[in-house]
Amino acid sequence: MNHRFASHLSLSALAALLFFAATPALAQKSIPPAKAPVSPFEMTAKKLNDTTYVKVTYNSPRIQDPKTGQKRVIFGKLVPYGEVWRLGANAATELTTTGDIELAGKRLPAGTYALFAIPQADKWTLIVNKDVGQWGAYKYNKDNDVLRVDVPAKKTADTYEAFTIAFDEKGTALNLTWENTQVTVPVSPAKKG
Repeated sequence: MNHRFASHLSLSALAALLFFAATPALAQKSIPPAKAPVSPFEMTAKKLNDTTYVKVTYNSPRIQDPKTGQKRVIFGKLVPYGEVWRLGANAATELTTTGDIELAGKRLPAGTYALFAIPQADKWTLIVNKDVGQWGAYKYNKDNDVLRVDVPAKKTADTYEAFTIAFDEKGTALNLTWENTQVTVPVSPAKKG
């Protein structure tokens, strides 16, 4: 066997061995998944009629404290009574409607709005504000309110771990539920005229 050929063969064999030896190490590299958000982004939507589609986007906080794992008291403590709340976590909740609607009997023109609330033990004031894209309620400006409606708050038998905004099955109300509290906001296409 030719010495040059043997030398060439051994370098090729050595390169192949190194490649195959390194391949399992490369294959074992682990890339962790993105961390799940503490208050995940959620959406609820409903087509009210042929021309009116309503969508609400929000971040859904939990009763359990994400830092300590402890159960928190929500209404009256984490979310104080009598103060403007972003109606969720992170960015202020937003409502978009393609047609004019009525919220608890008050007319709201088509458009996209920020939603806030002032919770009380027995009722909430739902606030629709034209200043969208806000982080929390830190820069909330009452002068930008489009409308306010008062809706009753009731206690629930069940405990809801996640703050949830959802249309009822008929699409006639928007239910806001968290901990042992539920607020129902009647929603309908606006009457003609």
